[in-house]
Amino acid sequence: MLDIFKFFNKPKNSKDVAKERLKLVLIHDRANVSPQFLEMVKSEIIKVINNYMDIDESELDIQLTRTKSEDGERIVPALVANIPIKSVKNSGK
Repeated sequence: MLDIFKFFNKPKNSKDVAKERLKLVLIHDRANVSPQFLEMVKSEIIKVINNYMDIDESELDIQLTRTKSEDGERIVPALVANIPIKSVKNSGK
């Protein structure tokens, strides 16, 4: 999602840090993965995306959650990402 309205980074205060830690604990409970695992996934996603565009890492939000399957008969894990894009890098074409 291209978010052109967020030009300034918010400094993280202790409330924001605590909120982020709580999110990681909840994600761990929902998906049965460790917070470290989710951080590794987040880091890898950032590396790949940075090859193609500049993103606002301070506003990056990646969550592991649960959703209904396509057939609607079961609940499956889902990776949801909100990645604010600052600019797209020149593809060389």
